Amino acid sequence: MDHLIGQKLPDVILASGNSTLINPAQLAGLSVIFCYPYTGRPGHADPVGWDDIPGAHGSTPQALGFSKRYEEFERLDVKVFGLSFQDAEWQNEFVERTALRVPLLSDNERIFSTALALPTFRAGENDYLRRITILSRGDTIFGVRYPVKVPENDADETLALLRRSANP
Repeated sequence: MDHLIGQKLPDVILASGNSTLINPAQLAGLSVIFCYPYTGRPGHADPVGWDDIPGAHGSTPQALGFSKRYEEFERLDVKVFGLSFQDAEWQNEFVERTALRVPLLSDNERIFSTALALPTFRAGENDYLRRITILSRGDTIFGVRYPVKVPENDADETLALLRRSANP
């Protein structure tokens, strides 16, 4: 995914919680967008074959890791967002249920991910994003973490990368 370095973020408007709309390409300063496949919901079955797909599980620990480290990102003046194909309503339920401090962006029309040719996988009848963490300065990507092998460590490893890039 190194081909993403230097690319511009797509100029698209994505739904976030509470009817908020975010255009990642218009964010000033540093931003992190962690892309994840799917967050489950109590009472709803995971997608067909989910348990058999390496790397499919882990979105909740990944998101909670960023939420736990939210103040550290704020101290570095870094905006953090999660992104998946799930619709904003599904994401909002997850945010409320887990008290998540990180806004989630819905790319359910796949405009953002298609523009960047982000990797996906198939489960059942649907496609899901592979885990990838994008670091941007303004509208330009300057760092990518892929693959994200241990979702619960993504926030810590992203913070370390941000600190290294700030202090070469």
